[in-house]
Amino acid sequence: MTAAMPAIILVAPEHPDELAGEFGRYARDYEILQAGSTDEAEQVAADVASRGGQVAMFVAESRLPDANVLAAFGRWRSVVPTARRLIAAHWSVFLTDAPNLRTGLAKGKYDAYLLMPRGVRDEEFHTAVCELLSDWGSTVATPEVTSVRLVAPASDALTLSVRDFLDRMGMPNRVFAPDSEVGRDIVAHLEPADGEPAYPVVEAMDGVPVRVTSVREVAHRIYGQPTDIEVDAVVDVAIVGAGPAGLAAAVYSSSGGLSTVVLESEAVGGQAGTSSMIRNYLGFPRGVSGMRLAQRARNQAIRFGTRFFTGWSVTGLEPGVDGEPHTLLTDGGHVRARSVVVATGVTYRKLRVPAVEALVGLGVFHGSAMTAARETEGYDVVVVGGGNSAGQAAIHLARFARSVTILVRRDTVEATMSSYLVGEIAYNPRITVQTCSEVVDAGGDGRLEWVAVRDTRTGTTERRTCGGLFLLLGAEPHCEWLPEEVIRDGRGFVLTGRDVPAEHWSGALPPESLATTVPGVFAAGDIRAGSMKRVAAASGEGASVVPLVHGWLDPGD
Repeated sequence: MTAAMPAIILVAPEHPDELAGEFGRYARDYEILQAGSTDEAEQVAADVASRGGQVAMFVAESRLPDANVLAAFGRWRSVVPTARRLIAAHWSVFLTDAPNLRTGLAKGKYDAYLLMPRGVRDEEFHTAVCELLSDWGSTVATPEVTSVRLVAPASDALTLSVRDFLDRMGMPNRVFAPDSEVGRDIVAHLEPADGEPAYPVVEAMDGVPVRVTSVREVAHRIYGQPTDIEVDAVVDVAIVGAGPAGLAAAVYSSSGGLSTVVLESEAVGGQAGTSSMIRNYLGFPRGVSGMRLAQRARNQAIRFGTRFFTGWSVTGLEPGVDGEPHTLLTDGGHVRARSVVVATGVTYRKLRVPAVEALVGLGVFHGSAMTAARETEGYDVVVVGGGNSAGQAAIHLARFARSVTILVRRDTVEATMSSYLVGEIAYNPRITVQTCSEVVDAGGDGRLEWVAVRDTRTGTTERRTCGGLFLLLGAEPHCEWLPEEVIRDGRGFVLTGRDVPAEHWSGALPPESLATTVPGVFAAGDIRAGSMKRVAAASGEGASVVPLVHGWLDPGD
């Protein structure tokens, strides 16, 4: 049975024909519904939800007869919290209404304020519409076309991890039960094995289903491994880590003519790649998901010749001596490079509560876990952390979960979270910030069912029902694989430039700004001591390191 098309609800009391005409181009893939008031649109949305359908977007004129448009969006969100929200203001009132309505964007009351098209083929308008629909489709809807199909009887920790990896790589995926028609067909094409098949079974783009026991196996099947690089080849630059810093370095080094290889142990994008929506990144006024930003950068680097290898952790670096190349070691092969950029970023700190760590993947997640977010519908969830990543995760989770509680040890989040996020969280009725609190215990029958929260002021502990615990706790460096010649600070972050103690300088001057204590080895992004820990700053460092690499490779230039 074909699923019903998702709906776009047009709320146009004054100009219904103009708006309906513009959205006619979407009628093949969406059910276009119309309403003339706030009440009528709310009823239309409720009718769609009652028959099991989905509302992808509300499009409203800036003036409605029975409510302020911002209040109307609040009412509609209570019915369909996942729908995107767009104001299409008629040109006769666009400038007049803008000052009072645009402030609502900063609080997340709606997603875009656009001028209603005045003629045919207004592609600027439709680019914004398509971006919002694409964002809705990648985070809410079940994909119609999948790149990877999985067969598993339940959403266990491994299946969720595989799906999260695929989501972060921008690969539409879907899980089928073993007794479903699709599931039986995929399992039937497995190679014969003794006993019952192990799950999950993964069918990637080559159409050959395999049993997997780790995310790494999925990455290798799709993207290859370092041993695919010619054994005798020496690349100009090897970049370790494909977060914003590593991706920027890849784009600028490969576009500058350097042979470039990127090694990434997990999914492209790093911590930023897990963000559901980054709203303060330069050049994206409607925001951009971390996944989309990372995949666009990856595709850009590939266009210039960068080779990516995903799924192998770098286990060591052997510095080259007497002009010999550096060697990066992995369990799957070695990469030799004339220069190395360390851009491994940071990982979220563990809570260090044994009962909590025992449930990782079973309701407990380090990071925002985009896939798991879709499965929190009807549950009360907790986000631990007071930074921007925690705020972004809470806003995304609030589209699905019944309630979201942000727990922080401080007495406020204003000092650690951007103002626009603080405002958006304060406006969202599903999100509560609980200060001076910490999780001290957790439990459940096979998966997370409750957490114990301690008040750091009084010492009292309260047990509460919890269907999902998302840990976004600060940052720990990921560079234990570096040799001792690469000097780090007391917290383990790589020292560069003038931060390097004078006794480790190779001459009278400190290393270049992003150079480490090993010639030809550079560091960029969050892994570097003193970095700003922002996506834009990491991207800037990734771009800035490339001239230093050029200078090292061609000192005469």
